[in-house]
Amino acid sequence: MVRNLGEATATAPVGVVPPPGVDVPSAVRGHRSGWRDPRLWVGVVLVAVSVVVGSRTLAAADDTVQVWAAAADLGVGQRVEAEDLVVQWVRFADRSALAGYFAVADRLPPDLELVRAVGAGELLPRRAVGEPDQSGRVEVPVAVEPELIPPSIQPGAVVDVYVVAPLGAAAAPAQGPTPVPAPEGPALAEVTVVDAPELASSFGTSGKRQLVLAVPAEDVAAFFARLARYDAPSLTIVRRG
Repeated sequence: MVRNLGEATATAPVGVVPPPGVDVPSAVRGHRSGWRDPRLWVGVVLVAVSVVVGSRTLAAADDTVQVWAAAADLGVGQRVEAEDLVVQWVRFADRSALAGYFAVADRLPPDLELVRAVGAGELLPRRAVGEPDQSGRVEVPVAVEPELIPPSIQPGAVVDVYVVAPLGAAAAPAQGPTPVPAPEGPALAEVTVVDAPELASSFGTSGKRQLVLAVPAEDVAAFFARLARYDAPSLTIVRRG
């Protein structure tokens, strides 16, 4: 009898003795429901933020388009070829702005000629190109001593052309000493090199190198008239920029 009472009191609250023969259930510690745990809600918020950020990132990536850009400096009057361009991924804040440039998805029109200079890496604007007769420039070949051309000259370079040679007999006075001519400005200023063949493929026999320049049509006659003042005109090329 004492043993049963001791066993019953072992599970009863302190200070309370249950009646004989009555089983008292063990006490159960109270706990908070899982859905009320703040850690659960913090996790839900983090997952939601990740989903929103990821969806916005993907949406922004989907807005990028491939657009043609200049691979190097391109000058006025230069023909635009495929090798002159590179592809850039661009996202326009205003989608309508894409209409002002050449997208890679569109066919690039043939026989494009620059009507204004385009720098390396700059997107190719539609307003910067036109038909060959719209630039107002014509191609003029010149022969230059190799040592009078900067080694960095290549298509797209913008140059000045100077004449460095004594005046011809027709330009000198009939009597008296030959005067020292006053310094003259460039015979051609800010013209674009549209072609620069290597020496072996240009004037190999004369030892001179050929350059093809895009010259304003209205300046061509004055250029050749100036060359005619010299018995043996020699040209020097000065690169701008």
